[in-house]
Amino acid sequence: MGIRQRALLSACATVALTTVASAQSTITIATVNNGDMIRMQSYTDQFTEATGIDVEWVTLEENVLRQRVTTDITTKGGQFDIMTIGMYETPIWGANGWLLPLDNLSAEYDVEDILPAMRAGLSKDGTLYAAPFYGESSMIMYRTDLMEAAGLEMPDAPTWEFVREAAAAMTDRDNDINGICLRGKAGWGEGGAFITVTANSFGARWFDENWQAQFDQPEWNEALTFFTELMEESGPAGYATNGFNENLSLFQQGKCGMWIDATVAASFVTNPDDSTVADKVGFALAPNKEGVDKRANWLWAWALAIPAGTQQADAAKQFIEWATSKDYIELVAETEGWANVPPGARSSLYETPEYQEVPFAQKTLDSILSSDPTNPTVQPVPYVGIQFVAIPEFAGIATQVSQEFSAAYAGQQTVEEALEKAQAITTEEMEAAGY
Repeated sequence: MGIRQRALLSACATVALTTVASAQSTITIATVNNGDMIRMQSYTDQFTEATGIDVEWVTLEENVLRQRVTTDITTKGGQFDIMTIGMYETPIWGANGWLLPLDNLSAEYDVEDILPAMRAGLSKDGTLYAAPFYGESSMIMYRTDLMEAAGLEMPDAPTWEFVREAAAAMTDRDNDINGICLRGKAGWGEGGAFITVTANSFGARWFDENWQAQFDQPEWNEALTFFTELMEESGPAGYATNGFNENLSLFQQGKCGMWIDATVAASFVTNPDDSTVADKVGFALAPNKEGVDKRANWLWAWALAIPAGTQQADAAKQFIEWATSKDYIELVAETEGWANVPPGARSSLYETPEYQEVPFAQKTLDSILSSDPTNPTVQPVPYVGIQFVAIPEFAGIATQVSQEFSAAYAGQQTVEEALEKAQAITTEEMEAAGY
């Protein structure tokens, strides 16, 4: 019996007790337009065949997804039966009673197999409110051929100073090769996430221990200045509007010497069906500033959660068990190879001999395990979260701040002006919120 058959049989067994009740039901899922989520949609017919549950997808760009699901959950709109959310929203929304707890999951599902960092980030007071479809940190993906041609060797754990030197050496404007591609796109989870972890690695922080905004401190000026100078020297034109998907496309087309971004991208840049440089990619840990003991890596999971207002709770739970299970991972592995399975969510994946042979597997795990949301910065802070601050007000504040930073990247204002506005925005919003 093949893996696919076993996976389908397991799916059937898992949902057998509730299939009759949920027959002919339809669930609507809001998700992000990332590659792993698109891949999941291609297997939906098999879930429907096994359960009788139809699935309708609403697939959105990341910033739009965040806006749509936030609006729907806060207004009790009821448009979705499953939402794709992350480590920022899940504990806050769970505490507000906006999500159904994912308790009483089947024994076959094995919730204890979920990596502890992912389980903790998607829980509130020990209750799981979302199941990780995949987990990620961030790391450097680089062109081994261009690095060699530049006469350089990528360290396993490089500094920002080395990255800047290497980016300049690999930049070839005549041949449309940028030494480095990084996110500049506005949005707290897009360019906002990247500049926050960059700032962490320069010793900066969003707030001090008294919740006072810190954008007027020299560490933020140094980080933002370094970033803009690096991208002006070696980045692509228009980087102020580039996010994850835009940079992925550039890298796959051979137009980036380095890309620092989500570890989940490794399977896409090494896939010969999509990437022109698939056999020329190496990996390293995210960089730190010389002398600063923090790297520019984050911790995140795109996860599936059930809004409390759904009328299809049982069917939604069945889908989540199926899509985030060990069997689903095996199904993708058999069909598309181990390099293309959803990474970063389950411990058992990293114990699988076939997956251990995947060139980026260990670096991904190392990056995830080195991420500490409870200790995200060099100086003490009152918050949890690495590329975000786990308070309800953060998304609105950080979206505005990221817009000011993107305006600086586009040359519409100076770094100093952007930081001054960021300080004023954050201070005003936090005071209004009662901090």
